[in-house]
Amino acid sequence: MGERLNIKGDDRLAASAGAAAVAVALMLAVAKLWALRETGSLGVAASLADSAIDAVASLAGLAAVLYASKPPDEEHAFGHGSAEDLASLGQAGLVALSGLLIGWQAIRRLLLDAPPPLAREELGMGVMAFSIVMTLGLVWWQLRVARKTGSPVVVADSLHYLSDLLPNIGAMAALAASAWFGISDLDSLVGLAAAGLLLAGAFRVARRGWRALMDHGADAKTLRRLQEIADGHPGLSGYHDLKTRTSGRRLFVQIHVELPGDLPLREAHDIGAALRHRMLDAFPDAEVIVHKDPV
Repeated sequence: MGERLNIKGDDRLAASAGAAAVAVALMLAVAKLWALRETGSLGVAASLADSAIDAVASLAGLAAVLYASKPPDEEHAFGHGSAEDLASLGQAGLVALSGLLIGWQAIRRLLLDAPPPLAREELGMGVMAFSIVMTLGLVWWQLRVARKTGSPVVVADSLHYLSDLLPNIGAMAALAASAWFGISDLDSLVGLAAAGLLLAGAFRVARRGWRALMDHGADAKTLRRLQEIADGHPGLSGYHDLKTRTSGRRLFVQIHVELPGDLPLREAHDIGAALRHRMLDAFPDAEVIVHKDPV
C-alpha cells in the first residue's frame, strides 16, 4: 500500500485531505467539549456531536482511501475503489444519526416551560469562531483535493464540513442572543435547523455512494465528452454500446467501434488503440476497453 502511495500523487492528495480532516475534527471536538461544559448550549452540543462524528467518519474515510489505492489483484481485478463508496455510505449513516439525535434534543428543549439558561456565552462564541476559521481552512484544502482526485470520500467530507459552517454560525448567534438579550429559545431553534442540514447532507452523500455501488453510469458531462472523442475519431465507420460505470475515483469505459471488414488487423488495432489513448488523455484514471466490430 505504501509503495502505491509513493507512486500515485492523487492517492497522496486524497490521504492528506483525510488526515487533515481527522486532525481538525479531533481538535474541534476537544475545544467544543470544553465550551459545552462551560456554557450548556444545545447549539454547541450539536456542533460537538457533529465534530465527534466527523472525526470517526474522516478516520474511516482515510482508511478507505488508503485501501482503495491498492492496485488490482487476483481477487479484485477491477481494483479496490468501491471501498471509498462504502465509506461514504457509512459517513452518511453517522451524519443522519447525529442529525436525528440533535433534532430530538432541540424539540425536547423547545417543549420545556423553562429551558435551562446558558452560561459564559462569550467563551462559547470564541470557541465557535475558532471552529469556523479552522473549518474554512479544511474545506478549502478538501475542495482543491476533490477537484484534483475526484475522490467520493473527500467530496463527502468536504460537503459535510461545509454544512458545519451554518450550525457553527447559528450557535454563535444563539450564544450572542442569550448573552446580550437573554433569549435562550434561539439555541434550540439553531439545533433544530442544524439537524435538518445534517439529514439533507446525509441523503446527498448516501445517494452518490449508492449509485456508484449499483454500477450507475458516469455523469452526463463525462458521457458527452466520451461521445465527442468517439464521434471525431478518424477511421471509424461508427460505434455503439458505449457503456460506463464508476468505482470510487475510477471510471470504467467500454465501447464497440465499427470498422471496415477488409481492414488489416494491424490498422484496426492502431485505430482502436488511438481511440483508447485519446479517452485516457481526457480521463487519466479511467480503464477503457475498445471492442472492434467489422461493418
